[in-house]
Amino acid sequence: MESYPDYSVDRSAPGTPLSLGEADRFLEQPRASFLESNTGNSVQSTPNNSSPLLASNKPETDHGLQQAKSGSGTKRGRLIILILVGLGVLAVIVLAVVLPVYFKVIKPRQNQDNLTIGSGSGNPASPSGATSGGDGSEIIVDGGANFTYKNPFGGYWVYDPNDPFNNNARPNSWTPPLNTSWDWTTDRIYGVNLGGLFVIEPFITPSFFEKYTTAVDEWTLSEAMAADTSTGGGLSQLEDHYNTFITEQDIAEIAGAGLNWIRLPIPYWAIETWPGEPFLAKTSWKYILRVLGWARKYGLRVNLDLHTIPGSQNGYNHSGKLGQVNFLNGVMGIANAQRTLNYIRIITEFIAQQEYLDVVPMFGIVNEALLSTIGKDQLTDFYLEAHNMIRGITGLGAGNGPFISIHDGFVGLDSWAGFLPGSDRINIDTHPYFAFDNEANDSPIATGLGSDAGGIWPAQACNAWGPDINSSRSDFGVTIAGEFSNGYNDCGLFLKGTSPYTPTYGGDCSLWQDASTWNDTVIAGVKEFALASMDATQNWFFWTWKIGNSTANSRVESPLWSYQLGLEGGWIPTDPREAVGACAAQGVSQPWNQTFQSWQTGGVGAGTIAATATAEFGVWPPAQISGVAVDQMAFVPTYTPTGSVVTLPPPTLTATTKSISEGNGWFDSSDTTSAATAIAGCSYPDAWDAISATVPATVCGGGAVTTSTAAAASTVIPTSTTGVTSVPATTSTTTDDTTVTQ
Repeated sequence: MESYPDYSVDRSAPGTPLSLGEADRFLEQPRASFLESNTGNSVQSTPNNSSPLLASNKPETDHGLQQAKSGSGTKRGRLIILILVGLGVLAVIVLAVVLPVYFKVIKPRQNQDNLTIGSGSGNPASPSGATSGGDGSEIIVDGGANFTYKNPFGGYWVYDPNDPFNNNARPNSWTPPLNTSWDWTTDRIYGVNLGGLFVIEPFITPSFFEKYTTAVDEWTLSEAMAADTSTGGGLSQLEDHYNTFITEQDIAEIAGAGLNWIRLPIPYWAIETWPGEPFLAKTSWKYILRVLGWARKYGLRVNLDLHTIPGSQNGYNHSGKLGQVNFLNGVMGIANAQRTLNYIRIITEFIAQQEYLDVVPMFGIVNEALLSTIGKDQLTDFYLEAHNMIRGITGLGAGNGPFISIHDGFVGLDSWAGFLPGSDRINIDTHPYFAFDNEANDSPIATGLGSDAGGIWPAQACNAWGPDINSSRSDFGVTIAGEFSNGYNDCGLFLKGTSPYTPTYGGDCSLWQDASTWNDTVIAGVKEFALASMDATQNWFFWTWKIGNSTANSRVESPLWSYQLGLEGGWIPTDPREAVGACAAQGVSQPWNQTFQSWQTGGVGAGTIAATATAEFGVWPPAQISGVAVDQMAFVPTYTPTGSVVTLPPPTLTATTKSISEGNGWFDSSDTTSAATAIAGCSYPDAWDAISATVPATVCGGGAVTTSTAAAASTVIPTSTTGVTSVPATTSTTTDDTTVTQ
């Protein structure tokens, strides 16, 4: 790694580490340290309300009494009366000032009462019964193994078996604890994806695809595993993967790396599968809950991302099945969208519960929908319908359910400017990558150790991404980069799929598939690119935390995509705040007015979408979708809302000695609509292979409806006279072809 003997430098050399005092001039200042004393502010110094809210008036009282003793009884009486009157006036004034501060500032943060933060050894399994710890504390995990928590940034973990939904933890000093509001204007997301954990991707877990060479996606991988009856075969390999690929120590290391969010991609088959779908159904959910529990313990917020959609929303291997787009496209496009809305509803009902509000403040409802195939109007119709459904469950305004995260569809952020004004907490998600631009991208990155490190690539990231993202923050609202990486080229084992392909990179990919061969200039160049990317995107989630080793070479063969490996190798900053100012050093201006409109973050006006904004849309199902002629839309198959609803189960609490409510998985008891299911007697085309299917000659379901009837039927939460039947986690639904219990 490169060394920097002179720390007293300006930011003209991006990536240059700064001394502790010097860094304070550049790094974003931490928020108020809620658990540290502050003698200059009596309110901030009493976060646990253990000290009086009113200033003591004892000195003044003593002084008055001394004077009273020196005079006559009459004077003494008058003086006492005057003092009492004065104190009364003072008390009124103090109460008028303090009470609003208490109820608006201190009261929301009072859950930190009696919290003891420490370092050194201490954990729930220790004889002392300690339930929190900081840098250097010992963590004992399930099974008795242990590791040392390393966090030099003032973060602390909190876990108490008798208070399992405690949200006092904090990952670092500049991030608010979980039980404290996130400020979307000033707080910054420094996040990482847990890609490849619950949604399998070839380049993240290459060993699976090296073992099953005919597999190209999770669909074919699941088929190959199920057909493998040898020792070590079978779908149970996937559950083993869920259990071991990401551990508690990984989550602790993420917090210790100065990060504060994780983006957690999950598949819809965590809920259920339908006949013909080979995925391992209803198995990953308990491991998803475990990750949410670890995130809570270490103070990390979660962007829960629905990464796969029935029929596929983009035809990519990480949508579940490589090939066709059957979501809002083709003969089964509407039916697949109906099913998707039901899964979004089920997940919303779970994470809107009080136990998960602080841990999951963001919900990505469809990952990377391919807008060029689906169409902007059709996707907007869906987003509006999902928004209304979600807010019908959670209620309106900040604190009522998560942000709704939608992807830009690969058409650019500017095309979403002014989207649904008056909606309630919708954020836009963009995934900026150079790796997939089909360019040679062979300009050198290993160009030096100082300000010239990284070649053209740091400036490229700043110019390509920074201004657009800041414009989006002004024109759309909250904008995040849900994915980005150090992959400035397309080198990496299985990065673009398992089928043989020739990378477009103009150089030798062997260098970029073995980080052990990188010299100091390569490391410095990649790091400068990482810093510029972080500064340009501002609120980001790196893709991804971990890449598994290939079987053939026992190493990571896509090192540009592993945050964990980058921390170890020196091409990822150990403090993400080091990126602040990287684009300014490249001469790239990124102005933002530093203001969101109130409704964009759940304030005044949230949930009051103007009729003019929905006049063009607001039709559900859409009257037209790609791949179906207009005169055939009335015959497009749809499902009926008469099926049983799956309720996601809460975690099983075994370590507690108290009676604790863990929730029942369903926040809104008034939501009794049944689930979408196939209509008896109807013959449906293959929902994953319906692009060339023939539209039925007779109506099977509602088909598309006219604009007038659709507008009338589209409500926040459709009511149903049949009610809802919750399906326990230990039973299978009537539409599931396999019984997989949890």
